[in-house]
Formats: sequence, structure tokens, C-alpha cells
Amino acid sequence: MNSSIEEQSGIRRLMQGFIDDRLATKLDKLAPDDPKYQSLQTQFDHENWIADAARRVSQLQVVTHSLKAIHPDAKGTSLFASPVSLPLTDLISSRLLDDDYAADVVGNAAALDVYKFLKLEYEGKSLLELALDNDPRFVAALNDDLGTAQDQAKAFASIVQSSDVKASSTRAKQIYWLIGDDPSKNDHYHLLAPLYPTSLVHKIYQTIQEDRFGDAPKAARQARRERKASETGYQDYPNLAVQKLGGTKPQNISQLNSERGGTNYLLASLPPQWESSPINAPLHTDSVFPRFGRQRETQWLSRSLFKFLKSNPPRNMDTRVKVDAFVDGLIEEMVMFSARFQMLEPGWSADPNCRLAEAEALWLDGMRGETDEHFKAKRDQMDWPEEVEERFARWVNYQLRDLPVGDVEHAHWGRTIRERLNVFQEVLYG
Repeated sequence: MNSSIEEQSGIRRLMQGFIDDRLATKLDKLAPDDPKYQSLQTQFDHENWIADAARRVSQLQVVTHSLKAIHPDAKGTSLFASPVSLPLTDLISSRLLDDDYAADVVGNAAALDVYKFLKLEYEGKSLLELALDNDPRFVAALNDDLGTAQDQAKAFASIVQSSDVKASSTRAKQIYWLIGDDPSKNDHYHLLAPLYPTSLVHKIYQTIQEDRFGDAPKAARQARRERKASETGYQDYPNLAVQKLGGTKPQNISQLNSERGGTNYLLASLPPQWESSPINAPLHTDSVFPRFGRQRETQWLSRSLFKFLKSNPPRNMDTRVKVDAFVDGLIEEMVMFSARFQMLEPGWSADPNCRLAEAEALWLDGMRGETDEHFKAKRDQMDWPEEVEERFARWVNYQLRDLPVGDVEHAHWGRTIRERLNVFQEVLYG
């Protein structure tokens, strides 16, 4: 067997492994005598599944710039533009990605298994790259009939192509850009329809996530708290905002948006405001939450939440999403607030004047465990996050004390906080 035939067989085995795995997942809960059992085996026969995938691939498009992220109901053209094909400018743009980027996919979320199939790699190249190259080994692995296989390869390669007819949408953003000298004349403007740079956004998200929660930045922050040297520095992003795209169904926006859980970071476009006031340990109090509640941003968020609920909004998903957004904002503020105390000299909670609840001391003075074995043992039991969550939930309920908030709402805050605190485990656990 020559190398070309061996490689063709290798690609075929790669495809078949993917198909078999998907079939096994679907057959797992069916009895062999179930009528659906045989039907699924026929459906997931190599030739049948490839033919169906080649048909369904038209429901998807690989893009670097998408429209639905601008408005979920916008129906128009998204584009695939390789970053290296874009012009170099003095501005931050997708061109800076070079070859280090992730393409996104938009379209029918039910057909995303086809994209996962095309992302399979053989000898360092994805099946999509092989399709775009019209690689004869890939073509031959699709179907024994060469004509059918070529048609299927062409169909898979079309996933990066947009429609010949380019269209915007009334729901998309549009900008009149002055290209002439007279702003009073219509023909001196060019109408721009900006698209969402989804590949660039994803790269920025990955970078910020690493800067915030990666092992190296975590070690550098710990070194700073201990006033030790560090081989690496770390980056902070003051006033970082989070934009959620897609609500409870981020996959309806795009594949990469789904991988991020709908999270898109927005950097603050304003100069930093340095505060030189010293950070004082929370002594002579049994909780930091009253102090937290006096923070300007915290007051704005809690009052806005109160005002929104006082307007008696309808009990629907939109209301829940808005309420959760306010709670998310309070949690973000809580994490930033707690970080101040973690910068203090470790062991401040051992001061006789510290009357904090034990859970809050374990939370806010985590580095004390480096020299206090008894404190470390208590912290390692990991019960304290649940009490912190409960105390925070009670604090939120207290802010809404003039509203009819009862056990049901209290339980909801608790669930929301427990879910969100998982995102900040690295921060909470020091």
C-alpha cells in the first residue's frame, strides 16, 4: 500500500471515529430491539452521514466578522476575511492576529456537529483546510464514487463563502462617513455597515482570561502580596465591563460566543483614577458587607435593582435576565472590594480588634494560612465559601427590605451567587 492510500485510509478512520462516537452517544440509552436503534445505525453509516453533513453544511458559515452579534435578529451578510489578507494600519484591528486566530461559525446551531467534524485534524491540518485545498486524499476518503466525493468536498469548502449577494439589515448599525469636503451634500458621504470582529474579540477574551486567572499572573499577585520578587508581571483591567450576547442561548449568536458563555469584555475607554487613600483592615466590625454597601458603585447597583423591582416588572425571562445582570454587577464589585484586603499584610485578622465572622476572615485574609497552621486547616475545609454566599444573599435581601422579597427570592440570590462565585474561585481562594 503506497503512502497516499495509507493517508487516505487514515483520514477515513478519523472521520469514522467521529461518526462512531456520535452514534454511540445516541445509542447509549436505546435497547437493541428499539426501532430507532437500527434507524440510527443506518443514519450513521459513513456514506449516509457524510452525504447528510454535506447537505447541512449550507446552513453554516465560517466567519471572522459577524452580523448577529450586533443584533440577534439581524439577517444579513457575515464575512470571512483571513487576518493576513487585511491591510496593515496604525490601529488595532483583526490584522494583528496574523495566523493566530480562531474562526467563528454562524448559522443553524443544530448543524454545529458538521463544523466540529470539519475541525478534526489530520497531521496538523483540519479537514476544513484539506477541503479548501481540494486535497485528493480527503476527497477520496469521503466517498468511493469520485464524482460524489468531489461534490461533497466542494460543499464542505463552501462553509467559508458568503452569499454572492451582500446585504445589511435594518437592525444592523450603519454609519454615514464623510469622505468629501461638504457635510451638507449626501454624495460626500459613504455608508458604512460595521461587522463584529468576532475572531479578534475571542482572542482578546482569551488574553484577559489568562491575565486574570492564569497560573503565572496568580503567582505574581501572590508575590506582590508577600512583597517578594517575581519573574513575571501581571496585568489588571480597571473598570472592566461584561456584555452578554445571546442571553440564555449564546449559541444562537455564534460558536465562539457559545464557548465564552456569551461573555464579551468591554475595556474602559477612560484614563485611570488613582486613589491614594490607605486601605484599612476591617476591624471593630463583625462583617465587611456594611462597608461594601457604602461603595459608590455598590450603592448605584443596589438602588437600580431596587428601583427596577419596585416598578413591578412582569414575571418573565427578560425581567430575570435584568435582575441577574444587576446581581452579577454586585458580585463583580464584591470581588474587587475583597481584593483590597488581600493586599494587606497577611495576618491582620489575628488582631484582637478583629471581630469579623470567621468565614469572612478566612475569605479576606487567605494568606494568613502561610504562617498560621490552625487558620490554614480551617480554610482548607472549604465550608467558608457557602457561608460567605449566604451572608451576601442576606445583604442583597436587606437592600430590598421594602419590597415583598421572601424565601423564594432569597433562594434565587443564593443560587445565583453560588453559580457566579465559581467563576471567581481563583480570586476567592487566593
